[in-house]
Amino acid sequence: MTTVSSKPVGARLRADASRNRARILTAAREVIVELGAEAPLDEIARRAGVGNATLYRNFSDRRELLHHVTLSVMTRVLEHAEAELLEPDAFEGLSRFTHAAAEERIGALCPMLSDHIDHDDPELETTRLRLKAVTSELIARAHASGQLRADIGVGDYFLGVTQLTRPVPGTGCLDLEDFVHRLLQVFLDGLRVPTLSVLPGRPASLDDLKRAG
Repeated sequence: MTTVSSKPVGARLRADASRNRARILTAAREVIVELGAEAPLDEIARRAGVGNATLYRNFSDRRELLHHVTLSVMTRVLEHAEAELLEPDAFEGLSRFTHAAAEERIGALCPMLSDHIDHDDPELETTRLRLKAVTSELIARAHASGQLRADIGVGDYFLGVTQLTRPVPGTGCLDLEDFVHRLLQVFLDGLRVPTLSVLPGRPASLDDLKRAG
């Protein structure tokens, strides 16, 4: 006797379409990290296990795909940050968020995608501002707990994370993942109290980084 699924056909099709879209975004993230923003779209489709027609049914062109890759990564990083606000140990929360953000390839993707997206897009801007606010709160909590050295600003933190997670030119960046997490841990250890040195200059803010860019 054949068992017929009780789930409506339309619901199954929507679920399949949602899974295909998620697979395309995940594959695009990895291919872009490896090959850059101009990576062949058919390679992205192949890695996602879908046909080119399915890719174009979800994303009409490269610009739309890159937009949604950026939004997807930023949203996932934001979710990690919001989850760590619930961690009782403030520095542990900041540390876990740091490693989670690296897993999302944020340091590798941001410089590659910057020239290919609409920075004035309302959805991207809303997500960016929320991520800025939540990350600033994670750092403020670590400061308030007395675990994060007082001479570290939000800009110092972001600059350290983005530089340490950016691929080294001429290397297979995915092969360096384990080393990235080692260096991030060294970086985090250097942010802890008690301090062993006096930092030159003043703490950097996000506005400082924006002006420098």
